[in-house]
Amino acid sequence: MTEPVSKVFIAFQDNEESRPIVDAILADNPEATAVHSPGLVKIDAPGRLVVRRESIEEQTGQRFDLQQIHVNLVTISGYINEDDDELSLSWLR
Repeated sequence: MTEPVSKVFIAFQDNEESRPIVDAILADNPEATAVHSPGLVKIDAPGRLVVRRESIEEQTGQRFDLQQIHVNLVTISGYINEDDDELSLSWLR
């Protein structure tokens, strides 16, 4: 019997600053889904989710410091692994 895959998620304020970040995350994580509610967008993914600086830069057309996502970040679920280029969430240590 296979173990169920735990979902990770990240949620942002639903505003102009967050939209390119959300678009980049969804492009890089084909199994991820976005759920919009008033003022909030939550992205769920089975097992692992990756946020890539380079993908956000492609969406915005300008340099992006990955730490900027924290300005509009509401909540996060999963173990975080982060460097200058990538933030990943998973339930694997």
